Amino acid sequence: MSQITATLGGASPAASAELTLVKMNGLGNEIVVVDLRDSKRILTADEVRAIAATPQWRFDQMMVLHDPRTPGTEAFVRIYNTDGSEAGACGNGMRCVGWHVAASSGRKMQRYETAAGVLGVVVESMARITVDMGKPRLRWDEIPLAEPFHDTRCIELQIGPIDSPVLHSPSAVNMGNPHVVFWVDDVDAHDLARHGSLLEFHPIFPERSNISLAQVQSRTAIRLRTWERGAGLTKACGTAACAAAVAAARLDLTGRRVTVTVPGGPLEIEWGADGRVRMTGPAELEHTGTYRPGPTGLAPSRAV
Repeated sequence: MSQITATLGGASPAASAELTLVKMNGLGNEIVVVDLRDSKRILTADEVRAIAATPQWRFDQMMVLHDPRTPGTEAFVRIYNTDGSEAGACGNGMRCVGWHVAASSGRKMQRYETAAGVLGVVVESMARITVDMGKPRLRWDEIPLAEPFHDTRCIELQIGPIDSPVLHSPSAVNMGNPHVVFWVDDVDAHDLARHGSLLEFHPIFPERSNISLAQVQSRTAIRLRTWERGAGLTKACGTAACAAAVAAARLDLTGRRVTVTVPGGPLEIEWGADGRVRMTGPAELEHTGTYRPGPTGLAPSRAV
């Protein structure tokens, strides 16, 4: 673990308030954890984008801990994407948060409130952390979609010519964030960066969407690649892995317990009899340090 400080002189007292940042990753999903409990500070979208633009703090999602709103929870967690937008849930990020809090408090059983609801975390070790991601939302208006679909296991959406589409008929699921999953024979055979950047903003998704390609390898195994809303291509997306597992089970392509392998490695996903989805995987600590905004409150200068 290394210690990094980003500074820029001449900032006003208000703009120079330092942030302690913890850089982690969950199977390559780049995460920054910021603990603002006991503080009234709320980060602006500009501040988030500035931190994301700093090479040593570059992230896919930033997990910001605020004072708990609900009794029995550790914190209320705001989740930001690289572009400064907020997400409802981030499974890989919650594993990182769980380990960070367990390391400082010793508590292995934790609960957190997010925009998507209260999520439970169990920390067995840094290599094995389970997040209760809650129940999937499956109705078209819960996902949400801009028009009614009676069956969200397969919606009308395609890329390419109408008589020979490149991608078509995805499943739609909300796992705290809206997801669509296209079923393909080979997840590497498609230009997901190109297709994802277009489909994220398709009019059918009023809140934009995460776009995934899924390849069913067996009744217990799925390969997955994801274009994340507000972040782009990532090595891992926990909510996408959960969405793919739920969608595959709904189509009877797999059972309700599967290993979903993303570019960063495998995640264990179980859609339990209680309707809740649980995801198990590792977290990794990269470095910690402080970030001090510049005179504009936006741009750091260099690592020291």
